[in-house]
Amino acid sequence: MATPHRFDPLASARTADDPEFDLLLTGSVFFDIIFTGLDTLPTPGTEVWAEGMGSCPGGVANQAIAASRLGLHTTLAAAFGDDGYGAFNRSILQGQEHVDLSRSRTFEQWHSPVTVSLSVERDRSMVTHGHPSPLSASELIADLPRCRAAMAEVGVEVEPWVPAAYAKGMRLFGDVGWDPSGAWSTSALDSLQYFHAFLPNEAEAMAYTKTSDPWAALYALADRVPVAVVTVGQHGAIAVDSVTGEEEWVPALPVNAYD
Repeated sequence: MATPHRFDPLASARTADDPEFDLLLTGSVFFDIIFTGLDTLPTPGTEVWAEGMGSCPGGVANQAIAASRLGLHTTLAAAFGDDGYGAFNRSILQGQEHVDLSRSRTFEQWHSPVTVSLSVERDRSMVTHGHPSPLSASELIADLPRCRAAMAEVGVEVEPWVPAAYAKGMRLFGDVGWDPSGAWSTSALDSLQYFHAFLPNEAEAMAYTKTSDPWAALYALADRVPVAVVTVGQHGAIAVDSVTGEEEWVPALPVNAYD
């Protein structure tokens, strides 16, 4: 069951017939180690000292923690190793951040994914080690819970749980990964038929729609999905609701960007 929150943004709208969860997430949980305050990256055969260091769950855990802190009843389907990294991540997510892990699994002798992030000159470099999950997201979820919404990846092939969730009336919010092949096949957008909203960044949006302007990419995506949102870095985000015809541009927060 979802853990009660001190703050519930949907409290006034909830009824006895509401789904058990507000948000379903799947993906990889990394054990992140972050070194800060480095003057330079180490060269071969040398050692550098960092001014600061921290560790926390990373990957999809970032979304899960953010959603839970906003007061949403969040469930996460992910693989955890039976090592110290996996135990740490589970304890933070479940015990401290109130994320439901009933659809997550701990696997014996499976090494948890680990990322080391090195922050130098207001940007970061990363080193990652990991192995594919022993089970797919669909296998981890098995019996779909009743949820208001879920995050899933848009692509040429989608996990079986995605159309099943769509059929159950779950609102799906889509993200997309970088295409290292450079092909950016438009067939990847065919899966948008299952999604309520799609949220790529400007580079991804322009590459998939074969356009050279973020607004043009946004309008092209709005023809495929009810709500299209394109993030434009330091300029914020632009969006179109193709159902109501509403358009919006939200500027970024006035902060110095480090990454």
